Amino acid sequence: MALTLEDRLAITELIALHGHLVDEGELDRLDEVFTPDVEYDLTDFAQGTVIGLPELVGASLALGAGNPVAHHVTSVVIEDSTEERVRVRSKGLGVRTDGSCGSVTYEDTVVRTGAGWRIARRRVSARRVPLNGTRSVP
Repeated sequence: MALTLEDRLAITELIALHGHLVDEGELDRLDEVFTPDVEYDLTDFAQGTVIGLPELVGASLALGAGNPVAHHVTSVVIEDSTEERVRVRSKGLGVRTDGSCGSVTYEDTVVRTGAGWRIARRRVSARRVPLNGTRSVP
């Protein structure tokens, strides 16, 4: 079933809201973005998978000054949709306190809840090499 335009807008705004809340330190509002039992996969950063909102908030607080000062999301693509679940890919840019910047890919499973769309699973992958390591053939 095709998603409505309203659903697509709500999902895109959901993805964007994460950065605003985290950057403002409004971690008590992350239930507006994630399900209570969210799986937040940080394996690519050697931090494993964090399960649940309390653990996600705790991990964010434990990282302290290691957190980016700004999260920017772009290139949101909604795929593989059903009426209750969608797969969403997006790109993220994180700006650190020293002005350096890093890029990630977010792979989200977004579900419809009684409170609206929420992210049930997020995998964060660092972008470390151009073209995902693809090399040209001579």
